[in-house]
Amino acid sequence: MLRFNTATSLAGKVYVRPAVRLARFASPALSRSFASASEEKDLVIIGGGPGGYVAAIKAAQLGMKTACIEKRGKLGGTCLNVGCIPSKSLLNNTHLLHQAQHEFEKRGIMVGDKVTANLAQMMKQKETSVNGLTRGIEGLFKKNKVDYLNGHGRILSANEVEIEGLDGTKQTVRTKNILIATGSEPSPFPGMEIDEKQIVTSTGALSLSEVPKRMIVIGGGVIGLELGSVWSRLGAEVTVVEYMDAIGAGMDSTLAKQFHKILQKQGLKFKLGTKVTGSTKEDGIVKVNVEAAKGGNAETLEADVVLVSIGRRPVTEGLGLENVGIELDERGRVKIDQEFRTSSANIRCIGDVTYGAMLAHKAEEEGIAAVEYFAGGHGHVNYDVIPSVIYTHPEVAWCGKTEEQVKASGVQYKVGSFPFLANSRAKTNDDSEGTIKVITDAETDRMLGVHIIGPNAGEMIAEAVLAMEYGASAEDVARTCHAHPTLSEAFKEACMAAYDKPIHF
Repeated sequence: MLRFNTATSLAGKVYVRPAVRLARFASPALSRSFASASEEKDLVIIGGGPGGYVAAIKAAQLGMKTACIEKRGKLGGTCLNVGCIPSKSLLNNTHLLHQAQHEFEKRGIMVGDKVTANLAQMMKQKETSVNGLTRGIEGLFKKNKVDYLNGHGRILSANEVEIEGLDGTKQTVRTKNILIATGSEPSPFPGMEIDEKQIVTSTGALSLSEVPKRMIVIGGGVIGLELGSVWSRLGAEVTVVEYMDAIGAGMDSTLAKQFHKILQKQGLKFKLGTKVTGSTKEDGIVKVNVEAAKGGNAETLEADVVLVSIGRRPVTEGLGLENVGIELDERGRVKIDQEFRTSSANIRCIGDVTYGAMLAHKAEEEGIAAVEYFAGGHGHVNYDVIPSVIYTHPEVAWCGKTEEQVKASGVQYKVGSFPFLANSRAKTNDDSEGTIKVITDAETDRMLGVHIIGPNAGEMIAEAVLAMEYGASAEDVARTCHAHPTLSEAFKEACMAAYDKPIHF
């Protein structure tokens, strides 16, 4: 029996998505067999990051003979190896360090001698987490009968992929379908040579052997602010240089201003509306030349380490796209249609290498959806409610539209907000910086955007995503019982403020 869920996009279009289990691609007996690399595959996936490995597991679960090619030598892609996961390890542990150094005594926790960081042990703990998770994905591949092929994948034809192994040997795999999930890499900065020691990308910033006295972060987006926070907590003097007049990579302007003030209080320095014009190295110091983005006086900043975090670009080099006529757009992204198809009918593409936000969870959703299309079903990704999170402390999380975007759309709207300062759990925890902002359609009360800055914002945004996915109104959430005392009550009260009045503020 078919069931259908209906929802409405922020553009006002009603769409229908089937909520059914897909028929398996092959018989149960075939789906359990472990095919060798020499057999023709139903699907070959190039890239073993969040999008690729999730797609591989889903494809195998649907009965496809599946192979996943990964050139890094470890599964998990940038996210697991040199991105999301290791950065969260350092963010969490340096936050604990900051608490021990600055908050424990007032909380009645006496630690005796001065609390210091053992950077080598901190890095070791980070690698332990990464290696454990990587082995976990390998275990899931074995459990689901996915062939894991180490090496660089190159498309030879619509039905052939060449794998150059880590030892230089080559083999060709025949396949009915191909999924491109090669992800992204840090964008270079013209005129600055990355050495991953003094001038580093996020990769080098996750593995510095000592704490720099001074660090310059070029780019005030998610990566720059997270890693800037890590090294600031460890004792570095951090200056963030951002070309735009605000930090936060498109964050709602109200929260961006509040976030800016909070990070300044934590010790980070900012030069907004400022562009970098060049750099030199002299006597072990990196000198960075900057000037006002709109023109103005130039100055030179000095640092021991410079982190270049100006964004990321798709990875397509050496992929063999020209062999099958796959087109790229002006930003180097693979062109796809609404079902992830490239210009080659049996080749689809997902994740950072194509359109949309460069987020691991977005790539995962696309991986599942693309595989469902391969299997003859229907995939679903609602791009209107993909959450974004900055894992500083406090965290910042949002989904849907910013107030600026809603205003530009011409929709009449209301805003409800509630500060964590008025939330009993946040107040009791002495962790009450931040606020929740809910934007709703003035006529229907439907939630258009939710923006949170505060403790556990990254976890709390899930409730907003679920509510918006099913077209909930602010009143729907406000009339849902939330446990007391919890931080989530602040979200309930912000929703109350959007359609009426909050109780506790």
